[in-house]
Amino acid sequence: MSRTLFISDLHLDPARPEITWALAAFLNDHSDCSTLYVLGDLFEAWVGDDDDSAFVASVAALFADFSAQGPGLMLMQGNRDFLLGEDFCNRIGATLLPDPSTIDLYGTPTLLMHGDSLCTGDAEYMRFRSSARSPQWQAELLAKPLAERRALAEQLRSMSKEANSNKAEDIMDVTPAEVDRVMREAGVSRMIHGHTHRPARHQVPLGERIVLGDWERHGWYIDAGPDHIDLVKFDI
Repeated sequence: MSRTLFISDLHLDPARPEITWALAAFLNDHSDCSTLYVLGDLFEAWVGDDDDSAFVASVAALFADFSAQGPGLMLMQGNRDFLLGEDFCNRIGATLLPDPSTIDLYGTPTLLMHGDSLCTGDAEYMRFRSSARSPQWQAELLAKPLAERRALAEQLRSMSKEANSNKAEDIMDVTPAEVDRVMREAGVSRMIHGHTHRPARHQVPLGERIVLGDWERHGWYIDAGPDHIDLVKFDI
């Protein structure tokens, strides 16, 4: 039976080995799917495709083994791993998916996004996002030595945690008007995204918005087929 799976926001990190173990089990248990979409923030931080750490090598091996068994593998950048590129995707047998992307999911036009661009109420983050998506900004960052990029990633993580602790909850969620705008622009009746760590299914004016959860005490995925689409939660 044809099945398409979606995950996001695993925030893989050497400090949380249990999440990597959960990913390994998930990939092993679902190697019979048609395609797996990873909608951003696979990693807690990504300093460039030239990262030569043992941790990155171990994750790459998991995905390479998975894709070698036949499923399609599609990766989208998130706000934590926006430097993830073609070299890493080629290494694991994946395709780098633009954000946003529209697919035909068993007859239903479906918009796939990481979701951070929908949080327009967070003006401070949106300014950073605009800079960080600049090819010039990224080229300058990737030109720095690997050790310097790792130190900078740690600094940005600390700054993000501190900034988010002082923000109202509502501005870190999606803006309904922006959801409506991008769905109308894409001509879809369904949207799937992550980022907000608020897993749920929402009825919206044009159809449905399904939000993937982050992986911490629980893992989340969407299982879609010709006659179903389910948001699934499991223990880690």
